[in-house]
Amino acid sequence: MVTIYERKPAHERKPGLSRRELLKRGGVGALLVISGSAVISPEHAWGLETSALKPETMATLIQMARDIYPHDQVPDKYYAIAVKAHDEQAGKDPAHKDLIEKGIAELDLKSGKDGYTGLGWEEQRVAVLREIEDTPFFQAVRGGLVVGLYNQKEVWPIFGYEGESYSKGGYMARGFDDIEWL
Repeated sequence: MVTIYERKPAHERKPGLSRRELLKRGGVGALLVISGSAVISPEHAWGLETSALKPETMATLIQMARDIYPHDQVPDKYYAIAVKAHDEQAGKDPAHKDLIEKGIAELDLKSGKDGYTGLGWEEQRVAVLREIEDTPFFQAVRGGLVVGLYNQKEVWPIFGYEGESYSKGGYMARGFDDIEWL
């Protein structure tokens, strides 16, 4: 949520994002719409249907994933795919569902009245994540992201990874030793 305040004397201004700052930034990140049992990104034409977790929980998990492993060049849909496994596991395991829902509730509580996704600055969200990084909830989300995000073949080209090399003749004959930066 972006708050733009009318121009007032400096001593009367509420903290928030000024119109000038908003225009300099070109926006404040991706817009995720929660509708029924889905999280939708109308700007980038993708959606994620949830079955066990609340859509608000999934939207927070997507933002949390982006803050744990920030890659500006990776679209939100890949983070959504990465955290979808928590929704699937929550459908099979009530303990996991409880872990995730309670973890998100605690995260929102620590984040203030607008919750975790209401924090406008990445630094603020990361500070809250640092407070909970030793919890089983955080470790479950972080651990799932390592596999869920980086094992998606669609993101490999974004990072310059071509995939396994055996079927292409290995690395040695394909420029593996062309290390110009060394």
